[in-house]
Amino acid sequence: MLPRRSALGLLAAALSLAASRPAGAAVPKQLRIGYQKGEPVLVAAKANRSFETLLQPLGVEVTWLEFPFGPPILEAMRVGSVDVGAVGDAPPIFAQAGKAELVYIGARHDNGDSYGILLPPGSTIRSLQELKGKRVAFARASSAQNFTVAALEKAGLSYADITPVALAPADAAAAFEHGDIDAWTIWDPYLAIAEVRPGVRLLVKTREVGVANSFYLASRDYANRYGDVLWSVVQELGRVGAWCEEHRPTLAKLLSDGTGVPLRTWQLSVDRARFVSTPIDGAVLAEQQVLADRFRRLGLIPVSINVREWAWRATS
Repeated sequence: MLPRRSALGLLAAALSLAASRPAGAAVPKQLRIGYQKGEPVLVAAKANRSFETLLQPLGVEVTWLEFPFGPPILEAMRVGSVDVGAVGDAPPIFAQAGKAELVYIGARHDNGDSYGILLPPGSTIRSLQELKGKRVAFARASSAQNFTVAALEKAGLSYADITPVALAPADAAAAFEHGDIDAWTIWDPYLAIAEVRPGVRLLVKTREVGVANSFYLASRDYANRYGDVLWSVVQELGRVGAWCEEHRPTLAKLLSDGTGVPLRTWQLSVDRARFVSTPIDGAVLAEQQVLADRFRRLGLIPVSINVREWAWRATS
């Protein structure tokens, strides 16, 4: 849990938010957060009741909604059942191409070595170039799909050179275990769970391919109506991210308790990750535009998009 000093600081932030709100400013009845069990910053915020403490003085109820991976979170946001969520780099691109009314509100710029391409026991593959003609699994419209494309490009291959196998993480894990695929692109903690098994090899990891970002998004309507509250949420994400950076053993234990994944696996994941959370800036949007242009060039999205049109500009 948060140390006493941090808890007192959060309480002070909550009281400051309540005191500084303009008279008559709109107050949401609730904040519905879409999260994944393995998303460290939001899991830490949930366990520490960070947003509950921040928003309680305003009478805002915080609800946590769990999802298996990123794209379903954004779909739930699109249909109005989630207000804020955390996803990898690719899901927002696909959502924006589908004209969902969402906005970027914050980022974890550079997730460390949290992604990789795994090879099953007995694989003879030794290089990225040898993925040509092979069955490579990843979750469609997820950050793993982008990582796959980026790795292929680094090796001088194209997306057409592999046989993509679109599988959700749990299904891909089963296919990997049964030898039904030649390689699996995945993120932590699935990556750490699989890579420690006998015979499994890590072909390439994040740093060998490029930076992988993740994002916090909100529905555009929620952001427009409750901007000052949302800005306080973004600032709190920064504080929780800093806490995660400084309390890695505690974070690993918290994630292990919440998921049932062994502590040593989470320790491996947490030690190689980065948790610094920041508001959206031009640099991270430029990196995101590279993804959007890549997906359009490959025909993975039907239209060209301007990522900056999704950047929320806080008024507070």
